[in-house]
Amino acid sequence: MKLLVKALSDKIGKTIPFPYYATAGAAAVDLHACIDEPVVIPGGAQALIPTGLAVAIPEGHVGILASRSSMGVRNGVGFSNGIGVIDSDYRGPLRVGLHNLRSGPYTVHPGDRIAQLLVVPVLCPEVEIVDRLPETERGAGGFGSTGR
Repeated sequence: MKLLVKALSDKIGKTIPFPYYATAGAAAVDLHACIDEPVVIPGGAQALIPTGLAVAIPEGHVGILASRSSMGVRNGVGFSNGIGVIDSDYRGPLRVGLHNLRSGPYTVHPGDRIAQLLVVPVLCPEVEIVDRLPETERGAGGFGSTGR
């Protein structure tokens, strides 16, 4: 299986790296900000940052855009929508919505690693509308119902 990647900017492969696995055990490729100049995201604000890439997610899979833990933990920056889903039939540009959760500004610089792309198999079960769901020991117990 291959992840087909198309450069949408002439910066890709020159000043902005193609996606790569940072370590031999990495599950996701790193994506970089493909911007001409720094973008300042004020505290509490959001920005849509281009990666300069388009991809072809293999059929039967989904691309998951995930936040880099260092951005959230160190800088208080997360995804505007929590997670990104790239369907296997989407061929448009990959952009990352970032949300600055802190009160001070956060600056994204050209080439900064801004997201990870994970490719995962997906099941598409047939949807069946029912009046009753099968019983389980947990039932409808929600947050905290398992004792933690």
